[in-house]
Amino acid sequence: MHNVGKIDRIIRISIAALLGILYFTQVVESKFFLFLAFMLVMTSLKRCCPIYSMVGLGTCGVKMDESKKTIDTEPLNLKK
Repeated sequence: MHNVGKIDRIIRISIAALLGILYFTQVVESKFFLFLAFMLVMTSLKRCCPIYSMVGLGTCGVKMDESKKTIDTEPLNLKK
Protein backbone atom coordinates (compact mmCIF):
# COMPACT_ATOMS: atom_id res chain seq x y z
CA MET A 1 0.00 0.00 0.00
CA HIS A 2 1.23 3.50 -0.69
CA ASN A 3 0.16 6.86 0.66
CA VAL A 4 2.93 9.22 -0.50
CA GLY A 5 2.37 11.04 -3.79
CA LYS A 6 4.83 12.29 -6.40
CA ILE A 7 5.11 15.89 -5.16
CA ASP A 8 5.42 14.68 -1.56
CA ARG A 9 8.25 12.34 -2.63
CA ILE A 10 10.11 15.20 -4.35
CA ILE A 11 9.77 17.38 -1.26
CA ARG A 12 10.96 14.56 1.02
CA ILE A 13 14.04 13.86 -1.11
CA SER A 14 14.85 17.60 -1.32
CA ILE A 15 14.62 18.01 2.45
CA ALA A 16 16.71 14.85 2.95
CA ALA A 17 19.39 16.22 0.61
CA LEU A 18 19.43 19.52 2.49
CA LEU A 19 19.72 17.74 5.85
CA GLY A 20 22.52 15.55 4.50
CA ILE A 21 24.41 18.57 3.19
CA LEU A 22 24.02 20.36 6.53
CA TYR A 23 25.34 17.31 8.37
CA PHE A 24 28.28 16.54 6.08
CA THR A 25 29.39 20.18 5.86
CA GLN A 26 29.33 20.17 9.67
CA VAL A 27 26.85 23.03 9.94
CA VAL A 28 24.97 20.75 12.32
CA GLU A 29 26.65 17.96 14.26
CA SER A 30 23.65 16.00 15.50
CA LYS A 31 23.25 12.56 13.93
CA PHE A 32 19.51 13.07 14.30
CA PHE A 33 19.59 15.11 11.07
CA LEU A 34 21.26 12.21 9.26
CA PHE A 35 18.70 9.77 10.68
CA LEU A 36 15.83 12.06 9.65
CA ALA A 37 17.28 12.37 6.15
CA PHE A 38 17.53 8.58 5.92
CA MET A 39 13.91 8.14 7.03
CA LEU A 40 12.69 10.73 4.51
CA VAL A 41 14.52 8.96 1.68
CA MET A 42 13.21 5.55 2.74
CA THR A 43 9.59 6.71 2.98
CA SER A 44 9.84 8.38 -0.41
CA LEU A 45 11.35 5.29 -2.05
CA LYS A 46 8.79 2.95 -0.48
CA ARG A 47 6.00 5.49 -1.12
CA CYS A 48 4.61 4.69 2.31
CA CYS A 49 4.69 6.88 5.42
CA PRO A 50 3.78 5.16 8.70
CA ILE A 51 2.74 8.47 10.26
CA TYR A 52 0.32 9.09 7.40
CA SER A 53 -1.10 5.60 7.94
CA MET A 54 -1.65 6.19 11.66
CA VAL A 55 -3.36 9.54 11.05
CA GLY A 56 -5.28 8.38 7.98
CA LEU A 57 -3.72 10.82 5.53
CA GLY A 58 -2.32 10.37 2.07
CA THR A 59 -0.97 12.42 -0.80
CA CYS A 60 -1.10 9.74 -3.48
CA GLY A 61 -4.26 11.06 -5.12
CA VAL A 62 -6.58 8.25 -4.03
CA LYS A 63 -9.95 9.79 -3.20
CA MET A 64 -11.19 9.60 0.36
CA ASP A 65 -14.67 8.43 1.23
CA GLU A 66 -16.02 10.96 3.74
CA SER A 67 -18.08 8.30 5.53
CA LYS A 68 -14.93 6.36 6.46
CA LYS A 69 -12.41 7.31 9.11
CA THR A 70 -9.41 6.24 6.97
CA ILE A 71 -8.44 6.52 3.33
CA ASP A 72 -8.41 3.73 0.79
CA THR A 73 -5.00 3.07 -0.68
CA GLU A 74 -3.88 1.03 -3.64
CA PRO A 75 -1.47 -1.91 -3.40
CA LEU A 76 1.92 -1.44 -5.03
CA ASN A 77 2.38 -3.09 -8.40
CA LEU A 78 6.06 -4.01 -8.40
CA LYS A 79 5.82 -6.19 -11.52
CA LYS A 80 6.09 -4.08 -14.66
